[in-house]
Amino acid sequence: MVKVTAQEVNALRQKTGAGMMDCKKALVEAEGDIDLAIDILRKKGQKVAAKRGDREAKEGYVTARVNSAGTIGYVFSVNCETDFVAKNADFQSFAEKVMDVVVSNDPKNVEEANSLKFEGTRTVADVINDQTGKIGEKIEIGSFERLEGNSLAIYVHPGNQVVTMVATNKANPVVARDVAMQAAAMAPIALDEDQVAQEILDKELEIGKELAIQEGKPEAMAENISKGRLSKFLKENTLLNQMFVKDNKISIKQYVKQAGDGLEVTGFKRVSIQ
Repeated sequence: MVKVTAQEVNALRQKTGAGMMDCKKALVEAEGDIDLAIDILRKKGQKVAAKRGDREAKEGYVTARVNSAGTIGYVFSVNCETDFVAKNADFQSFAEKVMDVVVSNDPKNVEEANSLKFEGTRTVADVINDQTGKIGEKIEIGSFERLEGNSLAIYVHPGNQVVTMVATNKANPVVARDVAMQAAAMAPIALDEDQVAQEILDKELEIGKELAIQEGKPEAMAENISKGRLSKFLKENTLLNQMFVKDNKISIKQYVKQAGDGLEVTGFKRVSIQ
């Protein structure tokens, strides 16, 4: 039997909100694999609070910007170890200077962003290392997202801990901002059901089926129940199918359609360090 440490148990508890003993049993069963342990907890009916779609980061500052043409946008976080540093004006100013370089050079991912020239021959990675030495904390670019669209809107939640960007096929600042706020508040995993990764669909079907079997349902019935639970999952976790937070009688898709003029949401990005 694999031995798990108190630190590992606590880490899983922090991720899921499940009880200490449940976390320990799940970790032992998963042989120390935290992601597998989360699935085990869910299969046993535990309501876990695992975050979706966000990369791990303790603290940091999230920023976003759109290029001068208004067709390409960037959202990324500069991560650090403490809230004290994240709220420091100099640290935030540094993050915005990195954004200046990003917008001017259009990198496609974090690796390209780190290799950009920041000061003469020095790269973004070089000056980030300088910040690490100066501040005494690990500093790095965390999540990095790039979005193209005919029209882009940004929503920055107070404190720069959650930032979203929404692309639409034509300009409608009011609707686009509402949709961006929805994405910030409800943390969807995809734009619609067609953009959800197959591995996520398979996992949700598996979990739904196992829960139904544990509830005493026959296997054939459990499969149908799991499909129903998957449908509910997709409605709650895809942006266009979520109920609008400002009017829970309509979905985001319906809200956008009501705007008329053929308005469509074509994409979104969300970066959070909470």
